[in-house]
Amino acid sequence: MSRRRLRPDELDLWRQVARTAEPLHPAQARPKATLPVGARPEPPERVGPAPIQHFTVGQTSARGGPSHDVLPGLTDRMQAQPVTMDRKAYDKLKRGKLAPEARIDLHGMTVDRAHGALSGFIMRTHSDGKRLVLVITGKGRRSDAGGPIPVRQGVLRHNVPHWLSLPPLAGLVMQVTNAHNRHGGGGAYYVYLRRPR
Repeated sequence: MSRRRLRPDELDLWRQVARTAEPLHPAQARPKATLPVGARPEPPERVGPAPIQHFTVGQTSARGGPSHDVLPGLTDRMQAQPVTMDRKAYDKLKRGKLAPEARIDLHGMTVDRAHGALSGFIMRTHSDGKRLVLVITGKGRRSDAGGPIPVRQGVLRHNVPHWLSLPPLAGLVMQVTNAHNRHGGGGAYYVYLRRPR
C-alpha cells in the first residue's frame, strides 16, 4: 500500500478532527505535534538491544543438592516401608516361620492379565478371612529383547507392589514385603491382609 500526500482540504479536515479528539488514556497521551502542510513526520529513533551482561553457565542453579534424582531400587524401597502389622508376626514372617494360607503364581501372564488376576485373588482371599498370602511374580527376564524401547527386568515384580498400594486393594492390604527364600525369595511377595469387617 503506497502512502499519498494529503490535499490541503484533507489536511485541514484532519487537523479539525485531531483538535476535538480526546485521548483514551490521558497519562499516556503524547503532546500534539503540528506538521507544516505537505510535510512528513520523521521516523522514530531506533533503539538497539540492551547489552548482554556477563554471566557464567550455572550461576543461578541450586548448589549442594544431589546431582541426580534416581529412584532407589525395589528392595531398598520395600525395606524402607514402615511396619504396619504386629512386630512379632512381622519378624516371624521375615524369617519364613509363617506359612502362607493361599498363593497365586503370575508367571507367564501379561501385565493386564496379571493385574486382573491379582485383584481378584486379593479380594477373594480377604473375603475368605485369610491373612497371609503369597504372590509369586518371578524375577523376570535376564536379557532385553533388543527393541528400541528398553524393558525393565521383572515387569510384574516391579508392578505388583504398586498395584497393591492403589485402590481398591490398598484398603485390604496391611503389609507387603519380600518373601523368604523358602517361599520364593526375590521372585515373590508376602501380602499380609487386614481383618475382614
